[in-house]
Amino acid sequence: MTESLSTGRIAAIRRRIADMPAEEWVKCPTCAAAVYRPRLRQRHSTCPECAHHFPMSAAERIALLTDAGSFAERDPDLAAVDRLGFVDSQPYPDRLAAAARRTGLADAARYGTGTVAGFPVVLAVLDFAFMGGSMGSVVGEKVCRAAELALATRTPLVVCSASGGARMQEGIFALLQMAKTAAAVRRLAGAGVPYLSVLCDPTFGGVSASFASLGDVVLAEPGARAGFAGPQVIEQTIRQRLPPGFQRAEFLLGCGHIDAVVPRAELAGTLARILRFHAGVRRPAAGLIATATPPTPPASPAPPATPAPPDAWQTVQLARNPDRPHLGEYVERIFDDFVELHGDRWREDDHGIVGGLALLEGAAVVVIGHRKGRGTIEGLARNFGMPHPSGYRKAHRLMRYAERFGAPLVTFVDTPGAYPGIRAEEENQSGAIAESLALLCTLRVPVVSVVVGEGGSGGALALGVGDRLLMLEHSTYSVISPEGCATILFRDAGRAAEAARALRLTAHDLLGYGVVDEVVAEPPGGAHTDHDTAAGAVRSALRRHLAELRDVPVDDLVERRHRRLRTADGYPGGAPRP
Repeated sequence: MTESLSTGRIAAIRRRIADMPAEEWVKCPTCAAAVYRPRLRQRHSTCPECAHHFPMSAAERIALLTDAGSFAERDPDLAAVDRLGFVDSQPYPDRLAAAARRTGLADAARYGTGTVAGFPVVLAVLDFAFMGGSMGSVVGEKVCRAAELALATRTPLVVCSASGGARMQEGIFALLQMAKTAAAVRRLAGAGVPYLSVLCDPTFGGVSASFASLGDVVLAEPGARAGFAGPQVIEQTIRQRLPPGFQRAEFLLGCGHIDAVVPRAELAGTLARILRFHAGVRRPAAGLIATATPPTPPASPAPPATPAPPDAWQTVQLARNPDRPHLGEYVERIFDDFVELHGDRWREDDHGIVGGLALLEGAAVVVIGHRKGRGTIEGLARNFGMPHPSGYRKAHRLMRYAERFGAPLVTFVDTPGAYPGIRAEEENQSGAIAESLALLCTLRVPVVSVVVGEGGSGGALALGVGDRLLMLEHSTYSVISPEGCATILFRDAGRAAEAARALRLTAHDLLGYGVVDEVVAEPPGGAHTDHDTAAGAVRSALRRHLAELRDVPVDDLVERRHRRLRTADGYPGGAPRP
């Protein structure tokens, strides 16, 4: 039992609090708690009561993210020039001088080199305390120099933004920084150098609409406000009250604009995991290579595939079993680490498709897959694994990510089909699926697809084109569901079992036709009876096939994939006759 404090003890505590200087206390704007500043600093400027994230200086953020003593600043004395002779309530040079005295900075940005958990980075940080972190020529120049240094040294770039936008006192020269910085960071993408953007509170205007939104990965701190126009401008323009949480980090995540909301205490660790992925892109993966010839059996080998193929309708029922492992359970068991990336950067984050950055035996792979959900509530949230166009657009992002950095792509197929609805048609479901197919056909990295449950029509094929196609023993892959086929062709939905057999949709059928490269054995009774064994069999197969594909020259890889598709139906293909 906890003893009650005596009256004398309480009085003594109150006297100690009263004796503390008033400036050592700060009121939390979210929960109104009085927070002791030393305690606030210990918690990286987050409220101990409600986790509100207070502003941080550039120096504090550099200390938070980089290993002790590793940061080496560059160009700290770069200072702004008053080209316009601008005067508002005071001359611009006077305003700059006052901000410099208050912050100890020459302008609103700092940049240099350092390490995050031992991984080298080029780091640029904006400081909102210096004229609201506004971007003038100096901020734009420092961001550009940081990007150019990252490009020259092929070192990942990390930029932490906190800004009200372009600096009005520099007029057109401030506006031009948007294009200047966007061009600088875009060159990194073309060269395959990672750029990680962190949105801090607030990030608006010209900074949000340029380099801050162009990261390969865009993270945000909880509650951070970000957008093009500030909320007051929007309210004055549309004459409407904005909804609660508008333009906050969580709002941006739901709208598909950012990859993740990461609490400050976890930010360095999250960046380190992403950096570790990129370090693993080109690293020889001993675990993969060792299994190429001959294959190393898994620690707990799965039983061999059933000699007599199961009935097609029985296989359909097994493929749909609600207790089969879903994507999250496969990812947890197969990969050594996984950082999920969210959103299509346009409209929303479709939970029916999940993707992100993974490590397999130290080798980097990008993972994308359908996810149906477990139970009714999650199933509804994930639309039972039937993606909207936004889900496929998210997949496109990740496919391009894999190609940009040379990481193999692994896809998991498990869907009854793409979502057939009014909104899906309004948002061009056909175009989204077609773009997936075109991307996968020409992607310049190895692609291994695994059908782990249902492979329903074009919605499945949109993630099912690659260099190798694997199917679990009790999975299916077909142009239409048996029920749909029976209704349309047999005029009787009750003949679904007959349609299943006619469609030849089982893994064994498709292996016989040469469509599938390997049937992965399931535990007796099906994958739902033993998730660990099922995932172990998939992991072993992935290691083997990725090892075989890693050393194939890229041009040969793409040409083989084309020939595979061109001759899949038995026609020889070849050049057209004159």
